[in-house]
Amino acid sequence: MALLRCSKIQVDRAYSRAIYVLTFLKKLMNITGMSEQWVTAQIKQKGDSKCIPWKNLKDIILAHLDTKKRVDVFALSIYGLVAFPKA
Repeated sequence: MALLRCSKIQVDRAYSRAIYVLTFLKKLMNITGMSEQWVTAQIKQKGDSKCIPWKNLKDIILAHLDTKKRVDVFALSIYGLVAFPKA
């Protein structure tokens, strides 16, 4: 972290930035356990944001050999349906 001299910086406020933030692609790769090529092929553009269709997540849940990954993908699916019902 570095301190900068900037006229817009408030003295009594702490400013920080995460050093490493995973991209949407990398997060999906970690959650699903699938390759970068597979995840890239499944991502669809909806308006301003990117998403992965429910059908693709359902296929992973039914076919993935790793039970922990199946649960992770199922949780991601529920989160997506609850938090973003129109997506």
